[in-house]
Amino acid sequence: MTDRMRVTFDPSLATGDPEIDRQHRELFDRLDRLLAAAHEHRSREEVGRTLAFLGDYVVEHFAAEERLMALGEYPDAEPHRAQHRGFVREFEVLYHQFKADGPTTLFVIRVGNRVTAWLREHIYRSDRALVEHLRSRPHP
Repeated sequence: MTDRMRVTFDPSLATGDPEIDRQHRELFDRLDRLLAAAHEHRSREEVGRTLAFLGDYVVEHFAAEERLMALGEYPDAEPHRAQHRGFVREFEVLYHQFKADGPTTLFVIRVGNRVTAWLREHIYRSDRALVEHLRSRPHP
């Protein structure tokens, strides 16, 4: 079995918000588990369960961020939510691809590259801006 590249949370992505950063670490951990399951040719059912679990966690995480946006009266909330919706749509396409074809090499590459790149970019730009806004607001 060849070594695989691990997907890990890069500390440079830290937003400074402990809960958001914990959730981001968890997202990267779950993504890494999914890629490991596919790379190690575990059963289609196991890969499918891991993929569904990751998808559910993404939705939970986005909902938590969107609650913070509402509470913090974040002015860029709609564009941020639109990014979330776009990611969920792309994830659904990957899920349907998996359901149709299983954990193919192309599936693993798409998840490893596209999902990881999107998360890194979104965290680095959008989530950091959200946390910066939340920190700038006066606390009651």
